[in-house]
Amino acid sequence: MSSRLGGVFTRKECWGVSARGWVLGASLFLITSGFVFLRAYPFLAVTARMDTNILVVEGWMPDYAIRAAAQEFASGKYSQVFSTGGPTVGSGGYINDFNTGASVAADLLRSAGVPSELVIMVPSRVMNRDRTYGSAVALREWFFVNEKHVKNLNVFTEGPHARRTRLLYQAALGNEVTVGVVAVHSPDYDSRHWWRYSEGVREVIGEGIAYIYARLSLALD
Repeated sequence: MSSRLGGVFTRKECWGVSARGWVLGASLFLITSGFVFLRAYPFLAVTARMDTNILVVEGWMPDYAIRAAAQEFASGKYSQVFSTGGPTVGSGGYINDFNTGASVAADLLRSAGVPSELVIMVPSRVMNRDRTYGSAVALREWFFVNEKHVKNLNVFTEGPHARRTRLLYQAALGNEVTVGVVAVHSPDYDSRHWWRYSEGVREVIGEGIAYIYARLSLALD
């Protein structure tokens, strides 16, 4: 650093990014973005089954996913299936238990061949900001009221929603219950190339943001 006119003016050396530095930075950004694109869907749409006789089915899912849940039930060692879910979309809030995702899913499971006596409907009667967490809390309360002691269970859900589902069910049920998760892939897009489909982009990016938000919310509670 040098000065002129008795120190009134000074000259300082300033470091800047060179052309090589910009190229290196852009390359690192592209490599990182490519890795995220390739790993985002497998990370979110996780399947990690527990060895359990209890299956939980999220009632907000479309028909194809409920039918896949019925197949999961038939192919596993399950003895009970719990359908969860809050007020149906467009209802404006809780009306009765039969206007809930839990009721819709229970009917679809029975129609898909699951014995009626093995299907237990557990509706969430409160319109929460996070329907998944609200459904998990309703299931926890059902276990408590009915004195059902559960050590582990599997939650059946759709694609990229799976990791957030497991996180929120685990948070609601507590450390005494080990939560597994089973993800079914959407037939509307190729999960290996999700970024080529508008539906895939909406689901993966939306669920990625929602998962980060859920993580932060639980950390701040």
